[in-house]
Amino acid sequence: MADGMHDAGRPSPTLGRRLLDGVERAGNALPHPATLFVLLSAAVVLLSALLAALGVQVSHPLTGEAVPVLNLAGAAGLRRLALGFVPNFVNFAPLGPVLVSLLGLSVAERSGLLGAVVRRIVHAAPARVLTPVLVLCGALSHTVGDVGYVLLIPLGAALFHSMGRHPLAGLAAAFYGVSGGFAANVLLSPTDVVLAGLTQEAARLLDPQAVVTPMANYWFLAASVLFVTVSGTLVTERVVAPRLGAYRGAYPAEPQAPLSPAERRALRWALAAAVALAGLIAWGLLPADGVLRDPERPAMVDSVVVRGLVFFLFVGGLVPGLVYGALAGSIRSERDLYRGMEENLALVAGYLVVVFFIAQFVNLFAWSNLGVVLAVHGATALKSLALGPVPLLLLLVLFTAILDLVLGSAAAKWAMLGPVLVPMLMLLGSPPELTQAAYRVGDSITNIITPLASNFPLVLMFVQRYEPEAGIGTVTATMLPYSLANLLVWPLLLVGWMLLGWPLGPG
Repeated sequence: MADGMHDAGRPSPTLGRRLLDGVERAGNALPHPATLFVLLSAAVVLLSALLAALGVQVSHPLTGEAVPVLNLAGAAGLRRLALGFVPNFVNFAPLGPVLVSLLGLSVAERSGLLGAVVRRIVHAAPARVLTPVLVLCGALSHTVGDVGYVLLIPLGAALFHSMGRHPLAGLAAAFYGVSGGFAANVLLSPTDVVLAGLTQEAARLLDPQAVVTPMANYWFLAASVLFVTVSGTLVTERVVAPRLGAYRGAYPAEPQAPLSPAERRALRWALAAAVALAGLIAWGLLPADGVLRDPERPAMVDSVVVRGLVFFLFVGGLVPGLVYGALAGSIRSERDLYRGMEENLALVAGYLVVVFFIAQFVNLFAWSNLGVVLAVHGATALKSLALGPVPLLLLLVLFTAILDLVLGSAAAKWAMLGPVLVPMLMLLGSPPELTQAAYRVGDSITNIITPLASNFPLVLMFVQRYEPEAGIGTVTATMLPYSLANLLVWPLLLVGWMLLGWPLGPG
């Protein structure tokens, strides 16, 4: 892709563009992603055998129990792999939600509903606002889990393609908002609740009365939405889109013709169906005793809607898609409905192959305890530097970003890092809320460039719709400028916030 990107007669690429092209070539020279995870799994097995032989272990920050590196190369490791081979794949957390969500959304796509939405937006919205709106919607999508990955990323690509722009530029803008802006939001998400609980437990190791609420970082994270939107727009328009140039692939764009009267009527009824579904959800969710509230877990973030979001995504794609297809004539029988599901799932065959090997790697890594050992030793090394609060916060951001390359789960990392870092920084005068904010910034920096992220294969699948020969390097080189913008500016925003004495959240 990079080699054919620059036409004769175009200005010579800048140094930055040549570096990104080099990253792309190097990344695409890597083995197939499935092979990459096979090799990484083998490396985990060998490393676990070596460190276990050396007796490497750490004390768990919360329980104080010894956590040794477990040898996966012996008989016990072989038995565990053999017995877990199928469960590793079947129980891999992102697999079910992605497939079920795509089943529902495939009906919306097959019926022509998504295409009609794209055409309506193209004809109604000024092109200049499309990029910031995509990034902003991506940042706000965290409230409803991984919906941004499944819906917003391919929609961003389709919108840019329909406007005559490179679809990967739209995909990158949406992906940055969804994943690179993971710490920015104006609405609470389940992640806020989980991380606050872990931070509070860590703070109580030093202060038994410490209270950390899910709103602990609200003001800073809400302000970060502006940073993410502005930086995502600037990087897309000034760096990514110029580097990609014009799209010359074979994937067809949505037609530019305005919607016909029948299509407009179908779209109105599909929108009415979506609004009716949203009304039913609100009716069951907003009252304290609503049918979509769990009496044993009454908080909004513990509601049936949040915990069962995949079901509502499935229905939200299925029902409006059926309404549109029936009125527009694109779905005439149940065979059309199921054919649409089959065709869309056929597109994710490559994703399933890669996810199978990712699931084995993730479980091997967890079984070996290498993640715990790495996190605890890294946090201890930060502590031993005996620096002031500002340098330590900046190092914490950098360390978290590096650790995110191999440990994707925000909660899992914080469960290991928090009990070490929160009390340490409290002794230096930094409140636990500030340490948590630094961690969340660092956790957002490298999400979009690591092939080890659980949703990376899904994004690669969307990229390969438009560039069939694209590989890991294509995604990494496209997203690297966003990561650098996050790394260079977002920590400074946090430090400035701290130095000005502004509250991170209410109370």
